[in-house]
Amino acid sequence: MTLKNNVLERQNKKPIAYDMFFEHNESKKPLVIFCHGYKGFKDWGPWNLVAQHFSNTGCFFVKFNFSHNGGTVENPIDFPDLEAFAENNYTRELEDLNDVLDVLLSEKFQYHQQIDGSKVNLIGHSRGGGICIIKASEDSRITRLITWASVADFGRRPSTTGNLEQWRENGVKYVLNGRTKQQMPHNFQFYENFKANEKRLHIKSCEKKLNIPHLIIHGKTDDAVSFSEAKKLHEWAKHGHLIGIEETNHVFNSKHPWETETLPNALNTVVERSISFITDSA
Repeated sequence: MTLKNNVLERQNKKPIAYDMFFEHNESKKPLVIFCHGYKGFKDWGPWNLVAQHFSNTGCFFVKFNFSHNGGTVENPIDFPDLEAFAENNYTRELEDLNDVLDVLLSEKFQYHQQIDGSKVNLIGHSRGGGICIIKASEDSRITRLITWASVADFGRRPSTTGNLEQWRENGVKYVLNGRTKQQMPHNFQFYENFKANEKRLHIKSCEKKLNIPHLIIHGKTDDAVSFSEAKKLHEWAKHGHLIGIEETNHVFNSKHPWETETLPNALNTVVERSISFITDSA
């Protein structure tokens, strides 16, 4: 069963578009929530195909757009709302993830009987990996964590750093999206939010606090987030398992749009190892 572009309405907050993939039957399923990365979205590349793989193996798979990722409910693909993108920040994404969890794990949720609330798994790609690490360290509902090509330090990201004086003076800075050719705006509030919440957003501290299994998957030739960051996460983790994928990039040799019905070999390996990590304990 595939339910696309559902809308989570929230009082005094931007709505969240989300998708659900699951086999509608009598069994309760491990919940898997996927968080996209920076300049990402829930329908990027082969993410729908990835979702179907998880559903086919007995998971209740949910992916969503962060509320200020630049998409809209009407157009959840790409970045039609750059004003919202400019107002995004890390704590906003943590709040979005919490609200998604609250809805999916509520007894009032329409498909409550399809979900095993004792098996809640987060998967985060790139920046979404950092968000998932922090959330898992704060929320006892999370039972397993998987990160794909995750960052290990928000303080070192280009979106957080740069010429601070010029950024402060201008109130905004721009980052080119190489695919869409858009100049993506970051209002200075992004940096102010990071500094105001720096202790909470310290991924190393959060990783060290985790008492749940953490599967860390990363391409050894990732040119966007170095494999060394995965090794740091593994070093800090109490219950971490690191898998390095040979000869693959930041998106495991996928791209957007993805126009075939099969996954690239590297991403297929990532998906298979992730499903085994979840279902072996199911």
